[in-house]
Amino acid sequence: MKPLKLLFALLFVVTLCQAQETESEIEAVKAACLNYINTFYEADTTLAYKSVHPSVRKVGFYFKDDEKTYSPQLEMPFQDLIKLAKSWNADGNQINDTSPKEVTIFEVSDKIASAKVTAVWGIDYLSLRKENDTWMIMNVLWQSPPRFSVSEE
Repeated sequence: MKPLKLLFALLFVVTLCQAQETESEIEAVKAACLNYINTFYEADTTLAYKSVHPSVRKVGFYFKDDEKTYSPQLEMPFQDLIKLAKSWNADGNQINDTSPKEVTIFEVSDKIASAKVTAVWGIDYLSLRKENDTWMIMNVLWQSPPRFSVSEE
């Protein structure tokens, strides 16, 4: 009977360690996503260098209110992202205390993850990869705040 108790104790410890590791990875992905938002909110490009891969592919669509239509697909390589982050909220007028800063984690695996961020500029779907124990954003698909949204929830 003692070997059985020992086995259960060992399984419990292993399960607990895996749960802690999983929670740690989820928090690391969330931190990378918040770095992405705060790169723009705080005009702090050091956050982008920590969490956005230099070969990022960022594409999206801006809603033109005056034309009531979306722009053609816009592309933003890493250096343009850095340039925009330096200027977009440099004066602090783009955001306020009620500006959204939401992160939804869809999935975290050992090497890849996916998430959604909601910010003042709209929504971004992020693909991340783990590189040298650091989560880096590889792909961003974004649009201005949606006019409607359909969800399977």
